[in-house]
Amino acid sequence: MATNKSPLRITDTTLRDAHQSLLATRWRIEDMLPIATKIDEIGYHSVEMWGGATFDSCMRFLNEDPWERLRKLKALMPNTPFQMLLRGQNVVGYKHYPDDVVERFIVKACENGIDIFRIFDALNDLRNIMWAVKVVKREGGHVQACFSYTTSPVHHVRTFVRLAKEMRDLGADSICIKDMAGLATPEVTFELVARLKYELDIPIQFHTHDTAGMATASCVAAADAGVDVIDASISSLSMGTGQPPIETFVGIFRGTSRDTGLDLDQLMEIADFCRKARTKYAQFERGSRGVEVSVLRYQIPGGMLSNLVNQLREQNALDRYREVANEIQRVRADLGYPPLVTPSSQIVGTQATFNVLTGERYGIIIDEVRNYLRNMYGMPRGPVNEELYRKAIGDEEPITCRPADLLEPGMEKAREEIGDLAESEEDVISYAIFGPVAREFLERRKAGGHPASDPTVAAIAALVAEKEGMVKAPVAEQERPGLQMAVTPSTWRTSGRPRIRRIGGLPRW
Repeated sequence: MATNKSPLRITDTTLRDAHQSLLATRWRIEDMLPIATKIDEIGYHSVEMWGGATFDSCMRFLNEDPWERLRKLKALMPNTPFQMLLRGQNVVGYKHYPDDVVERFIVKACENGIDIFRIFDALNDLRNIMWAVKVVKREGGHVQACFSYTTSPVHHVRTFVRLAKEMRDLGADSICIKDMAGLATPEVTFELVARLKYELDIPIQFHTHDTAGMATASCVAAADAGVDVIDASISSLSMGTGQPPIETFVGIFRGTSRDTGLDLDQLMEIADFCRKARTKYAQFERGSRGVEVSVLRYQIPGGMLSNLVNQLREQNALDRYREVANEIQRVRADLGYPPLVTPSSQIVGTQATFNVLTGERYGIIIDEVRNYLRNMYGMPRGPVNEELYRKAIGDEEPITCRPADLLEPGMEKAREEIGDLAESEEDVISYAIFGPVAREFLERRKAGGHPASDPTVAAIAALVAEKEGMVKAPVAEQERPGLQMAVTPSTWRTSGRPRIRRIGGLPRW
């Protein structure tokens, strides 16, 4: 048997991204706690169990306190580093928040048990992660700076290597390749990891999804190129739009220089438990658990795909999925090819859905698209459609500063507004980020009530009705960030290309 010189380490995503991608983020804490101690005994590099859409979904759908989820799991899992996905200046929400809100969130996340912060920005605009990186470093957490991998006419391997070097210079302790749609082929993965390992002297981690069926091969290629850590999930909550199975890698690398050292029998026991627990959430399954080859064209990430299908089904419009997917490609091109990851995935996916359901492209332009074109989310890497730009914001010039520089502090205002409903600073932070959603949760908690119905369907229905002249009042902006729709386009059209323009005056990577 080969000497174990460089074990491949694994981050288990079962408690976060796996069920976000496969079960629309609906897995309840009551089905996590019974298996938590056994997960803690495995010996993972880390467990990703917080952040992303889980924070929102806890309050919006599950009537759970996301902070309490973190504390309960930490009490049962003291030996394994906890990891979260932090959307930079977006924190765990869908827009930018003031620096004081970002700071207090990170401080309390550290106090409650988060060890590793995977920090990214949807547009790969490093100005949007600088403050979060600084605060995590100050609080003694591990900064895993992360870039969103995508393919387009303006994205290349050299683009991402340059980004990673800039992230290292910001103070990153490790770098993660975030392949949220499962687009990275084994060949590209090997090249990217090899170049990062050659040019950087900090650990490299690889995160992907199995939507196109390439994840296992790409992770093996990453390991062959020297990656330090890969993301995977327990087999019974794996593959499809989720991550590849942990047990597979245990078998592949057993007896090699990259042997994971994990116990297959222990993993099988956890897999059996999760297989049974998964049956409770059948209504949130996509239906088909097979390979979705169309992701190579549409680039729809796992979490976005499961939510999009679920929401179209609830609107009796599932038969229009392909129309929406094709429109996502067009909208993404119009917006300069943003990576499709929260919140850009929601922005592109929701706008594409409106375009299809109303029968008119940009008959309704959502506020988030207007703000995107103002550079309020950061700098698009590619050119944008001139016609859409003028229709959305006219002659208005986009901003060139860091978007958060325009925001007033938010914590004291949130504290005053939420008043006695907040029983802790964590409650104030939840309200500062999610506003009415958090207020409704805190009111239900105080009254011992139950979660309200999904507001996404109501929001879309209201906007469609408004377009048709049936209602007049627009949906409030605070109601729309919860839209969990996302799909992705990547095909560069060689004919009928719209007029384009560059937004802003800042240099691009």
